[in-house]
Amino acid sequence: MQVVPRNMGESVLITGGAGFIGSALVKMVLANRDAMSIVVVDKLTYAGNLANLESVWKDDRFHFYRADIADRGAMARVFKKGRFDIVINLAAETHVDRSIVDARPFVYTNVLGTQVLVDLCVNNGVKNYVQVSTDEVYGMLSADGRPFVETDLVKPRNPYAASKAAADLIVMASHETHGLPALLTRCCNVYGPYQYPEKLIPVIITNALEDKPVPIYGDGQNIRDWIHVDDHCRGILAAIEKGAPGEIYNFGGHSEVANIDVARMALNFLKKPESLIRHVADRKGHDFRYALSFEKARSMLGWEPLTPFPEGLEATVKWYASNPSWINELKAGHHAKQYQRYLKQKRG
Repeated sequence: MQVVPRNMGESVLITGGAGFIGSALVKMVLANRDAMSIVVVDKLTYAGNLANLESVWKDDRFHFYRADIADRGAMARVFKKGRFDIVINLAAETHVDRSIVDARPFVYTNVLGTQVLVDLCVNNGVKNYVQVSTDEVYGMLSADGRPFVETDLVKPRNPYAASKAAADLIVMASHETHGLPALLTRCCNVYGPYQYPEKLIPVIITNALEDKPVPIYGDGQNIRDWIHVDDHCRGILAAIEKGAPGEIYNFGGHSEVANIDVARMALNFLKKPESLIRHVADRKGHDFRYALSFEKARSMLGWEPLTPFPEGLEATVKWYASNPSWINELKAGHHAKQYQRYLKQKRG
């Protein structure tokens, strides 16, 4: 089912829109909603890649601003340039390992940045605010525990998850205190094309393509629920179309797989030997299992995941194998060059 929001206004702000999920959402909306314009704000950190959006640069409905969402002055100028009907916050520091080494950038962007954004939304009369969150705010499941539901308490167990949980609470507090029409979406582990090669699946693929060791934490038995990025984006649009302010919607993938089995599947698609797998010291506080129930999203939004994990993983493997230049440019950190190319092309 293709979900197209019926009430998405003329102007939408997507923060973090040059990232993995954000860029997929931008392209999906522009491909399916003719009477709508999108402004993307992105700081273009290491994981923000303007090349992800190159296919829509020439679209008159697309505009990009390089800005930090925690910079109140810069964001106020963005809001002054256009009155936004909808704001979707995808700007975040997201890598657990990095948060364990240094949590400060996570607090800065995920917590302070969210506060700046919701304040501006309240002051500018935004009609619909969506905070894109994560299953990690719920904490850890045991092997036989039921999947998390929206009414479960948040019990984050790493700095990244704690910063996202704090952001969620800020948004809901603004809804209660100031009447901001806001909702939360929480998703399981997302995968697909254009994901920065630090997360599990792109690490496995990009290392294997170069016949480098594929690192797997501990014994590899940690379980994740996987969802294709397109299914996640359809969920966000469904929440905008049918969701209610003050509500939380979980998007699960119904695809729980142990990390070691993800590695084996990817290596099989690449026709690479499993001997590339290297078990490394486990991550501090490594959550054993995540899984989300999406019954609420199914019943209230008419949403469910459509991409079977083996099919989606194989397509993702093929994409990375076919796009070595994207990987090399991203690793080289050509953010400034990409931005200048965008400005030159946009100005004609």
